[in-house]
Amino acid sequence: MADPNPRVLPYGMAAIDEAARRITRGECVAVPTETVYGLAADAGDAAAVAGIYAAKGRPAFNPLIVHVPDLAAAERIAMFDADARELAARFWPGPLTLVLPLRDDAGIASLVTAGLPTIALRVPRHRAMQALLAASGRPLAAPSANASNGISPTRAAHVAASLGTRVPLIIDDGPCKSGLESTIVAGRTILRPGPIAAADLPFAAARRHGDAAITAPGQLATHYAPAKPLRLNAREARPDEWLIGYDSIIGDDTLSAAGDPVEAAARLFDALHRADASARARIAVAPVPMEGLGEAINDRLARAAHR
Repeated sequence: MADPNPRVLPYGMAAIDEAARRITRGECVAVPTETVYGLAADAGDAAAVAGIYAAKGRPAFNPLIVHVPDLAAAERIAMFDADARELAARFWPGPLTLVLPLRDDAGIASLVTAGLPTIALRVPRHRAMQALLAASGRPLAAPSANASNGISPTRAAHVAASLGTRVPLIIDDGPCKSGLESTIVAGRTILRPGPIAAADLPFAAARRHGDAAITAPGQLATHYAPAKPLRLNAREARPDEWLIGYDSIIGDDTLSAAGDPVEAAARLFDALHRADASARARIAVAPVPMEGLGEAINDRLARAAHR
């Protein structure tokens, strides 16, 4: 009989080495940060990032925070202005996330950014996340390690109770120091309040309200919409349509010929980009069942088709 409990290892090099091996294989692992426990995967591997969504269960597509070891690594991924550099100098490593323009050659999976031209970056202070970044040699996407809509986990036991064996490994390094998700700042606007208060910032910061455009984690999802008209639940292409297939429906492209929603989630944004760049005037997408990740995929497609 299979063990119903996830594998939990105390912090140490044995745990870090195993976690790094799993990251390299495209898996996700739970690791503590100074804010909450994160569910980490290689931010450059779309299938691995889709695995995060699958493990959390029935998610909406939101941009994810990418963790990097230092400012130099962040600068290889995003473009910094003077304000961002000042914030990084003051608060990194620490519980501050900066939303910055994404470099064209960043090598980040589009699923991480939800198709946006910006990326949310953080340099964590916690020894476990820093050790995993060093051992894996990869930027790590890491939302909170809990089931969707659950309470954020601040102990390894919280992760185990919420995700069970949906996460193959949990690194236990005790309770998180902050226990509150990071403050998110874009320019001089606070997108999400957190451990770093507005009064701590070196400039007067505005607050983004809930009805404004969503550009970062902790807000409602913003979806990539192609320039071309998009028809959903298509079983065959009409004249001048580029058909994105799924499962048994064959198209010009496919989200997953095997009907795998994890693969479909990983391929979704890239497939939409290819369709938008094609010579056809319109786009059609085959039906994707609503179960599990299918709900998030359909939410994304519905928003992309809205005009």
